[in-house]
Amino acid sequence: MEYQDLTIVITTFHSQDKIYKCLDSIDKKINIIIVENTNNHLLKNDIQSKYKNTRIILTGENLGYAKGNNLGLTKVKSKYALILNPDVIVEKETFANFFSLIKKKPDFAIMAPAIQNENNYLKEKFENKNLVEVGNVKGFAMFFNMVEFKNIGFFDENFFIYLEETDLCKRLKNNGKKIYVDSQIKFFHLGGSSHNESINFEMELSRNWHWMWSTFYYNKKHYGYFYALIKTFKKLLSSSIKSIFYFLTFNSNKKKIYFQRFNGLINSMLGKKSWYRPKILVN
Repeated sequence: MEYQDLTIVITTFHSQDKIYKCLDSIDKKINIIIVENTNNHLLKNDIQSKYKNTRIILTGENLGYAKGNNLGLTKVKSKYALILNPDVIVEKETFANFFSLIKKKPDFAIMAPAIQNENNYLKEKFENKNLVEVGNVKGFAMFFNMVEFKNIGFFDENFFIYLEETDLCKRLKNNGKKIYVDSQIKFFHLGGSSHNESINFEMELSRNWHWMWSTFYYNKKHYGYFYALIKTFKKLLSSSIKSIFYFLTFNSNKKKIYFQRFNGLINSMLGKKSWYRPKILVN
């Protein structure tokens, strides 16, 4: 096996409840870099003592998905990298199948599983099909051919979370790079649960803010400001009306969620950075 040619990069944030199952599913001959967006030395020491193939980088702050993955990718010395979410389980034959597939398509930029939906429940049209070229893939499991990113770069760090992988895929395709999915590459993705359950609501607030911010930013970046404005106007109107409605009906949690959507959109429209961070300690 060419396992020395592959490094796995996992960006985490309070993911102790998920990461161990993920690591248990990975062959111990493959090097792993975890970018942990906290200052949790206990977690670092515990994982590195149990998984000798793993190195943890503690950032001391919440860098987000794009910047965290980029940090990990800068440490990769191998020919290939696998971006993996901490709530993903790797199927047994996936790595062997990957090395077999790249012999057929050595010029790939990204290779990903054909099943692109959470929980492996809804299946895309590419099930049971091999090496289908696509426009983009989801970010929970992506094999990178590192040389293909040399003049393009990795993730746009203006994104904190959401649409950074869509943006990367679009940039790759604009430069004539190849993105494939294959049914022999199999992961089980729990979806939406890469962090501990105790911080669910704070993370829900963060998700709503950043989804709206990223949606406007992505459309502005690729199609222009006025296109982005038209694309998101209904979302702006809906979130403002619903935040007022839930304020008047004393539904505090719903009010906070829809206000986050409204606030994220407004900040993006005004050209402000994706500054919002969940109110969770990074120690």
